[in-house]
Amino acid sequence: MTWWCTGIRWKGSAPVIGWYGQGRGERVSTPAYGQRLAFVARGERHCLGVWRAGKRTPCPASAIVPGRGGSAQCPECARLDRSFSVAADTNAADPRTYRVYLAWFGPGMVKVGITAEERGSARLLEQGAMSWTWLGRGPLMATRRTEELLRSALGVPDRIAYARKRAVRAHLPGAPERAREVTELHGRAAALAGWPESLERLGCEVADHAAVFGMDGWEGLPAPDRVVAEMAADRAVVGRLVGAAGPDLHFEDGLVVDTRLLAGWELAAPDEGAVTSVPVAQIPSAAAPPMEQDGLF
Repeated sequence: MTWWCTGIRWKGSAPVIGWYGQGRGERVSTPAYGQRLAFVARGERHCLGVWRAGKRTPCPASAIVPGRGGSAQCPECARLDRSFSVAADTNAADPRTYRVYLAWFGPGMVKVGITAEERGSARLLEQGAMSWTWLGRGPLMATRRTEELLRSALGVPDRIAYARKRAVRAHLPGAPERAREVTELHGRAAALAGWPESLERLGCEVADHAAVFGMDGWEGLPAPDRVVAEMAADRAVVGRLVGAAGPDLHFEDGLVVDTRLLAGWELAAPDEGAVTSVPVAQIPSAAAPPMEQDGLF
């Protein structure tokens, strides 16, 4: 029975790699920083269907999807996924409590967002936020209005291209400076008029993910300088894992593996002596804003 990779999930404060076997359900494996990882893609990349409320519905067409795309879904499954999505504003009646957050990814790179309170900080880990704080909690639409308030009044975006986050990750200032920018923006947000009455405001308590992401052990290693551009059949990745942030696995030699590209593939152990053979793209320097491509970079 084939197990297809579903990419990284964050469980607690640790990354886990998900696997799906049709008719067998889900399982995870937990990589450790310092561990040697080696895998090769086999066969074709399959649509993973729709994941909703902790349950996966298989793709009815058993579709094959391109190796370069950031999503392991066919167009029909992607459409169904977004038809009941808070992120796509197609589930406005969600009764759960939500939280508004500020997430810091690099100097001048702070975004506002919302997440279901029951998920804790998982959304911040998934996005690769280095530092962050809560702003408030309340009903979904109140948190949406607060998000819009910050966008319009302070010019804080609700999206930052992932390539921009990756490009600055190896050149970040220390934790005090990261916290200072988040704290200052929290103060500016708190001073705004027009907050929804149904939103409970939360004080600024900055959390930092550098240790969780393994960045404390990066000193002396090559800076991340290239990223896997595409997975393809019989192409391998081999190296020592030194960290993870968002969907990215960071290897000792500077290679970054975006696990969104692994989703939908069967991954197997490569032949002895195998080396990395997947297509890679250079990561632009922090001074050169990277080009977005296919919604992936």
